Amino acid sequence: MTAASIRRLGSGDAADLRRINQLFGRIFEDSAYSMAPPSTAYLERLLQNDTFIALAAEVDGELVGALAAYELVKFEAERSEIYIYDLAVSASSRRQGIATALIDWLQTYTKAIGAWVIFVQADPLDLPAVALYDKLGIREQVLHFDISPASDR
Repeated sequence: MTAASIRRLGSGDAADLRRINQLFGRIFEDSAYSMAPPSTAYLERLLQNDTFIALAAEVDGELVGALAAYELVKFEAERSEIYIYDLAVSASSRRQGIATALIDWLQTYTKAIGAWVIFVQADPLDLPAVALYDKLGIREQVLHFDISPASDR
């Protein structure tokens, strides 16, 4: 197993967030990550937002994995939840505990801020992701819906 150093990005790390975005695009084979890259000012505002969590996993200075998550502050109780939006590890670094290390970091952070749960969605066809999350959490069967921001009804 290769030990990765896990680091939370913060103010001044827009270039590293761009590298994470590029990593996600390559790993997910999704051009949406490169079609309209956000400005540096936008990324800096995002990195200054305490409810956005960007983690970089590096081995010998090379970005090998990353996690992007959001703290969702609840209204029905004084608590929050953490939603893992993206998590990926480069193909050459898989099966070395890097994804688990990213989640371990997030679990420690979640406990420190008093959030009560971490949740994540996985595509049923992404068997490695499903296996990882089955190992770490409790599976729930839910439906996911995308709703357009405007309707012509």
